[in-house]
Amino acid sequence: MRFANGVSRAVLFVVVLVLIAGVVGFLQFSSQITAVRNTGPVEPADGIVVLTGGKARVATALDLLAEGKGKRLLISGVHPRTTSTAIRNAVGGRAELFECCVDIDRAALDTAGNAEEAGKWARRNGFSSLIVVTSDYHMPRSLMEMRHHGPGIRFTPYFVTHGASPGEDMLDDPQTLRLTALEYVKYLAAALRLRIEPGPDNAALASTGGN
Repeated sequence: MRFANGVSRAVLFVVVLVLIAGVVGFLQFSSQITAVRNTGPVEPADGIVVLTGGKARVATALDLLAEGKGKRLLISGVHPRTTSTAIRNAVGGRAELFECCVDIDRAALDTAGNAEEAGKWARRNGFSSLIVVTSDYHMPRSLMEMRHHGPGIRFTPYFVTHGASPGEDMLDDPQTLRLTALEYVKYLAAALRLRIEPGPDNAALASTGGN
């Protein structure tokens, strides 16, 4: 009986530690999103990449392109059947901007795929810096994946707000809290995967235009 009680207390202690670590980690993750929201005006980069997931993301990226913040724009994660014209009509983009400076990636199926395709695109174009456009809650995981698949490339975040407005506490909004918690779980899973997943090798970099 004494042994059983000791084991129970040890298990309870471990569970409490895990819960505390989870809460602390979640708060740190939330602070990363807040930090992204507090960044100032974005400096120009070689290129811009936007991760699909809403018209606001693509429209925001097109505005940056029109302002001269990048030479070209990659819209990553587009459905294979979606045409350039359909995207342009949905967001009200200018035809001449699409014709000259917009590339569309239809291969990526998830955030890791977005990052892989963005790295290939940057190396093909000789770009060493990219502005990454996605929702604020999605930015920490996106940047982590981008840095893994794009070694040597400088990534600058440019967020699109979801839920609570900048300056408001995201954790006070139940919908935003749920979304952030789910994204935190995905972030942890991605971090674990990237610890054991090798990055692009030299042969892969060379085949896509890297040095």
